[in-house]
Amino acid sequence: MDKVAVISGASRGIGAAVANRLADAGWRLSLGMRTPQDANARWAEHHVSEFDAAAQGEARWIREALEHYGRIDAVICCAGVMEPQDVIEIDDDVLDAMMEVNVKSPRRLVRAAWDALGGSGQGRVIMLASLSGKRVASAASGSYSMSKFAAVALTHGIRQKGWDQGIRATAICPSYVNTDMAAAITEFPAQQMTQPVDIARMVELALDLPNTASVAEIAVTCRREAHY
Repeated sequence: MDKVAVISGASRGIGAAVANRLADAGWRLSLGMRTPQDANARWAEHHVSEFDAAAQGEARWIREALEHYGRIDAVICCAGVMEPQDVIEIDDDVLDAMMEVNVKSPRRLVRAAWDALGGSGQGRVIMLASLSGKRVASAASGSYSMSKFAAVALTHGIRQKGWDQGIRATAICPSYVNTDMAAAITEFPAQQMTQPVDIARMVELALDLPNTASVAEIAVTCRREAHY
């Protein structure tokens, strides 16, 4: 396979699981990591770039990836932050920082790769959103939900904009996933959470579907929800 995927947040959690799954499937990868010096030996044959979603380095990273591979077929946005504060108590600077990582950075990343995605004819954008982008489960999750509702809307905007160029976009919206982020905000048992490897399976499915079978959203939950 000659296809190239750009993956943010690739050093751990869902991003690392997605990278491993796609590498096994033969994808060539450009991996964005805040500390690329910590990348394991497996990634020596791939492209690894220093990338912090809060630092506006998207254009540089995409330029490096294109110089390395000459093409980009998929952008997979896995970097994210969560501040468990309600919509009244949260300070503007904290909310702005969350929006920067969860919404603005993915938009800039896709924008920088746009021409390459269109040139692919089967460009794919995968947004690791959250079930908090589909419902507000508690007061404490309200501010996070604001950012993730925006991330889901961003995905739909990308899908609408890129449709005629063969660009398809999917928002994957899980509830608790067994990652460091989830461990920091809940005592829900890790073994009962959705596992990162299973999210990676969904990413691969969305990437492999043809242009005529686009899936705009995948809602995923590990516990009983009212609608999901």
